[in-house]
Amino acid sequence: MHKDSAGNNPPHKVVIVGGGFGGLYAAKALSQPNVDVTLIDKRNFHLFQPLLYQVATGTLSPADISSPLRAVLSKSKNTKVLLGEVNDINPKLQQVMVGGEEISYDTLILATGAKHSYFGKDDWETFAPGLKTVEDAIEMRRRIFMAFEAAEKETDPEKRRAWLTFVIVGGGPTGVELAGAIAEIAYQTVKEDFRNINTSEARILLLEGMDRVLPPFAQELSQEAEASLQRLGVIVRTKTLVTNIANDIVTLKVGDEVEEIATKTVLWGAGVQASPLGKLLSEKIDAQCDRAGRVIVEEDLSIKGHSNIFIIGDLAHYAHQTGKPLPGVAPVAMQQGQYVAKLIQAKLANKPSPKFNYIDKGSLAVIGRNSAVVDLGFIKLTGFLAWLIWLFIHIYFLIEFDNKLVVMIQWGWNYITRNRGARLITGREIQEVKDTDGYYTPTIKPVANS
Repeated sequence: MHKDSAGNNPPHKVVIVGGGFGGLYAAKALSQPNVDVTLIDKRNFHLFQPLLYQVATGTLSPADISSPLRAVLSKSKNTKVLLGEVNDINPKLQQVMVGGEEISYDTLILATGAKHSYFGKDDWETFAPGLKTVEDAIEMRRRIFMAFEAAEKETDPEKRRAWLTFVIVGGGPTGVELAGAIAEIAYQTVKEDFRNINTSEARILLLEGMDRVLPPFAQELSQEAEASLQRLGVIVRTKTLVTNIANDIVTLKVGDEVEEIATKTVLWGAGVQASPLGKLLSEKIDAQCDRAGRVIVEEDLSIKGHSNIFIIGDLAHYAHQTGKPLPGVAPVAMQQGQYVAKLIQAKLANKPSPKFNYIDKGSLAVIGRNSAVVDLGFIKLTGFLAWLIWLFIHIYFLIEFDNKLVVMIQWGWNYITRNRGARLITGREIQEVKDTDGYYTPTIKPVANS
């Protein structure tokens, strides 16, 4: 390391790309004078993604779960935040390119996350939006509440039925939480708000390709989650594959049977794909990626042959611990961000550091009011107590105090009134929808067990 004119070692330059859980926790843990940190993100805020579905269903507003990155890191005087998107990396010169600007690094941390995946059917995104960004949530919210508005004006019973049919693809935590929230909207929140329709006639279908919802959870928790959803009025369909989404028709395959469902509202929660930086790394430095585009990393989260480039969060494929990649959840990214920060400090002090070891503190998912499932390893809980644990954990991990306070007050008020105060239809201009030829008359009858 070259010394400056005063004979001192210059600060170690760390560039972090991505202000999600992994990048933000790494930046906060590197708040020390011997390190010069630059955090780059194409957004100027950190988004608390676990509560994004509540924006999509009108419980919270985007600002309630977002924190400006500059405000969060304002006390870290060694850290600067740049608004921009990394479009190239030069490992030889140790530089990243943000637009036309070259930014040098000694250590690079990539934490750019993932987006939703349609398993090669990218044209489905037009009909079935996923849930990864604020814009995604606002679009989902628009579609959900526009469906009730359109049904209110519709006089044809079959067309009205299609407007009141909501299909959620994917029975993981996102799908389960969306299905439960939409059921509460239809059967409780807005049931007195309309005059021409009975919102209790809405159908909420949750589709899962495997044999149970919440596949990563214990069998008994999956069963309890399904039972809770059914009590809310959700139709749960497992071992059900979506084979096509087009012209407001969802085509399903259940065993050897094929079925078509007419619906105006399809929401996607079935899969994820790593950010494009994974592909860029495979081209630039021959980094190995899995089928989802995640970069396969070493035991210390670095890329093989590049000990100063680290991958954390949803972009990383880390299978050294269990033989399977770690799940793409916030606790993994948080722990990886903190680990890499400690590793950098250990290297600067010429101290050895252990390999990364993820400590699984449990999994949890909320189904609806007073209902959740929690697996803490040593104990598994369902119902009201699990719901309380879910509430307090999410409030605790919100980044800023004002977010914690606002969300806590909003949840308390919603619990008392059963109201969702953020039921705003925003985004695209409201237009009359023109029916496609053949719509509302599916050519294939439902299977016997539907």
